[in-house]
Amino acid sequence: MKFYRLFILLIVIISGAQVRAQVNGVTVKMPVLGKNDTIRVAGTNENGEMIPWIPLQEVVIYGVRIFKSPAERAAYSRLRYNVMKVMPYALYAKQRYEQLEKDLALTTEKKEQKKLVKQCDKEIKDMFNREIKELTITQGQILTKLIDRELGRTTYDIVKETKGGFTAFLYQSVARVVGHNLKSTYNPQEERDIESIIISSGFYQ
Repeated sequence: MKFYRLFILLIVIISGAQVRAQVNGVTVKMPVLGKNDTIRVAGTNENGEMIPWIPLQEVVIYGVRIFKSPAERAAYSRLRYNVMKVMPYALYAKQRYEQLEKDLALTTEKKEQKKLVKQCDKEIKDMFNREIKELTITQGQILTKLIDRELGRTTYDIVKETKGGFTAFLYQSVARVVGHNLKSTYNPQEERDIESIIISSGFYQ
């Protein structure tokens, strides 16, 4: 009886294999390997032929920009210099505030949260006193836009979330006096030159 059951099981297995073979319907042709073909790669069954493939990194091709005049070329060069000058600060702000949000999410104690915000604020101010205060008005304006680009929030919103609305209002008032606007937003369509400079800068490689 046991032998009979085993015999039936074998028939079912063989029949299932035949059904799968009929469903596939195509005999897979594997590529001929040479003596140096020792690297395993992915493959795709294309109408019965196994085609090996290797994923490649994205290749970005940039067109050569033609300027209408030497003045336009000089203006673009100044813009590129200013963007390259302030971009590291925008990336630092992004990294620091993302870390702050992670730290705040790990604690529900108001005292500890205030301590984390104060520490982050101190680090930003230290960097400001050390480097950012030397920026020109134009560079500061670009920086506020790039912060919005990187964090998806304006500098004003960040100050308001971490320090409160009144402090944000004071910061904005002082910024407006020296030609800045903490509410500046970034639009890649309107800032096509800046966007092009950032993409081709190598900051994201």
